[in-house]
Amino acid sequence: MPNNPPQQPIDPQIRQQNKRLNLLLFETDAIYYEAAKRLGLIDSDCKILYTMCHLGSKCLLADVVRLSGCNKQTVNSALRRMEAEELIYLQKADGRRKLICLTEKGRLLSQNTVERLIELENEAMLNWTEQETALYIELTQRFLQDLKEKIKRL
Repeated sequence: MPNNPPQQPIDPQIRQQNKRLNLLLFETDAIYYEAAKRLGLIDSDCKILYTMCHLGSKCLLADVVRLSGCNKQTVNSALRRMEAEELIYLQKADGRRKLICLTEKGRLLSQNTVERLIELENEAMLNWTEQETALYIELTQRFLQDLKEKIKRL
């Protein structure tokens, strides 16, 4: 058991705000799951294609695992399925690293699915000011970084 310093009591208002934040995050995950389903995609395939849309049609497997929100086993299972469907192929990068590459069929699927989802996300932010968008991103990044540091100490 790690030797953790004594914790300060957490303010009940912070607990309530954190509860609300987590419920919003879970609801957001559910919306993306529903979007994948409506687009005719398996959730993990959608997350991989979505990540690849942001990283490029060729990207490192390790980056997809790190950024997609899927664990390595889920990504590898999805990639085998996607490879069998000729949506992607794997290519050796340097050393032991692998590149995931979209095929033409995979690029078309991405255009007709996750790129549509990204456009809907962009439309959802149309009513936000530039400052609101920047603040949302800044605070989300800060929360993520702070939480990562806390989790490392578990």
